[in-house]
Amino acid sequence: MKQPDQEVPEETGTSAFDTSTPLAREIQDLARRRKAIASQTLPLPARTRVFTISNQKGGVGKTTTVVNLSAALAKSGARVLVIDLDPQGNASTALSVEHREGTPSVYDVIVDDKELDEVIQKSPEFDGLFVVPATIDLAGAEIELVSMVAREQRLSRALGRFLDEYDIDYVLIDCPPSLGLLTINAFVAATEVLIPIQCEYYALEGLSQLLKNIQLIERHLNPKLRVSTILLTMYDTRTNLAHQVAEDVRQHFPNEVLDTIIPRSVRISEAPSYGQSVISYDANSSGSLSYLEAAAELARRGAPR
Repeated sequence: MKQPDQEVPEETGTSAFDTSTPLAREIQDLARRRKAIASQTLPLPARTRVFTISNQKGGVGKTTTVVNLSAALAKSGARVLVIDLDPQGNASTALSVEHREGTPSVYDVIVDDKELDEVIQKSPEFDGLFVVPATIDLAGAEIELVSMVAREQRLSRALGRFLDEYDIDYVLIDCPPSLGLLTINAFVAATEVLIPIQCEYYALEGLSQLLKNIQLIERHLNPKLRVSTILLTMYDTRTNLAHQVAEDVRQHFPNEVLDTIIPRSVRISEAPSYGQSVISYDANSSGSLSYLEAAAELARRGAPR
């Protein structure tokens, strides 16, 4: 059930708007951000940008980032393809596409050699947003892939054939929080890696191993792969810890971390239960505005050289 947008007062002059309280300042800031987003036109990439969104640590907002970045980019006018490579199918659920057992899915592509255009679905979220869903069949795919020829390149080859035929600006691949054959397929198919990092204790735990694995894949399977983007998520402005974690990550990755930070937000958490991104669930919330700003920053930065 779609939720009505929150009412946020229009921005007024400082003489007519009392900013003496934190709530008033927050409302004024939201209004300013809404106005800035509404007035911007995002550049489209010259060629398709293919992202794998990955973090071996669970619960960092990986699928949430796939869903909301894809919706934000599509809302801005881009043509976006989401490939759900996680057997849980959470991205498929959040984007309201069918993924019950037996539904044509990414499993059929990587195991049975179906073409992507045979399994793709259009998301009702926004025009230009398309999804290759995951079904429970995907849970056994890694075992089936073991004996296949070029098992690490099954998705890459299917995606390459699809992009030769169809005009897509962004591809976002959601993969499981583990380094199995499904995740390796995602890395081989992509040219960029986006890593969401939670602004909490142990945020950097396991990240060094993930980067080593990416380097191995770059060296042996996909020389075009780069870690281009790091997005800080679940930021709680009330804690010093969140601020310290953000500073630590920026020191380690000064060129990759986006300026935009995704706050911890009830609206972001609620949206998937309605089969929506937060962009359409509550367009005026701080979570929605943050993902729209992150998408804009991603688009303006462009692909790494």
